[in-house]
Amino acid sequence: MKTKSSSLLILFFCFFLGSVQAQNPSAKELVAKSYNLFLGKSSFSVMTMTIVRPEWQRSISMQSWSIGTDYYLTLITAPARDKGEVFLKSKKNMWNFIPAINRMIKIPPSMMMQSWMGSDFTNNDLMKQNSIVTDYKHTFAGTEKLEGYDCYVIDLEPLPEAAVVWGKIKIWIAKKNLISMKIEYFDTHGKLMKTETASRIKTMGGRMLPSHMEMISNTKKGHKTLIDILHQEFNVKGLQQDFFSIQNVRNVRPLSISSNATESR
Repeated sequence: MKTKSSSLLILFFCFFLGSVQAQNPSAKELVAKSYNLFLGKSSFSVMTMTIVRPEWQRSISMQSWSIGTDYYLTLITAPARDKGEVFLKSKKNMWNFIPAINRMIKIPPSMMMQSWMGSDFTNNDLMKQNSIVTDYKHTFAGTEKLEGYDCYVIDLEPLPEAAVVWGKIKIWIAKKNLISMKIEYFDTHGKLMKTETASRIKTMGGRMLPSHMEMISNTKKGHKTLIDILHQEFNVKGLQQDFFSIQNVRNVRPLSISSNATESR
């Protein structure tokens, strides 16, 4: 009888421990879930990017398509001087099609840290969007209230074998909707280089998402880049892998939102 009672007690403890673990995801799981908010089997978005500098600013309009984490294509639709330019990511490779010279240029590793379209985002930001999930060790650093949201604060330290540029990343993830409200990027010496914030949360494509993001330089006064998401869809019908090919970039045309049939979830 004593043995039976002990066995039941052990089973109860294991069940209780498993339930607690299921209800309390790890730091890595939270980062992955936050990252996946903007992913579906496929996606389509319409955005504007405003580059702000102390003496000037300019806006760029674009449309973007994706399948999973391996395939991205961004078409610049305005201004006129950049219209038709395409950026393509296919697995670990990235290309830039420039219609003015009718050339497809492969972006080498040496250019990964260069500014993308003159903004505060880099080519590396576009190429390694899932890097924060796969290339870092994730540790809870406490909780904090930010913009009215109770947030998990998570520290990311690069794994020894990871080929990453950031020495540390710090993320504030809202407990309510798992949106990354703030991300700080540090260099290998611990210096804060740039800060990304998210706001204007609303329903897009059937999900609660931030429609406004800001990337602010912490080393260059008055330098920041704003991104406004005007339209977001997920699980786009008919979008296939061959759309994200070098052969297709010259054929990509902007979509009319109303005519783009999608299946939102």
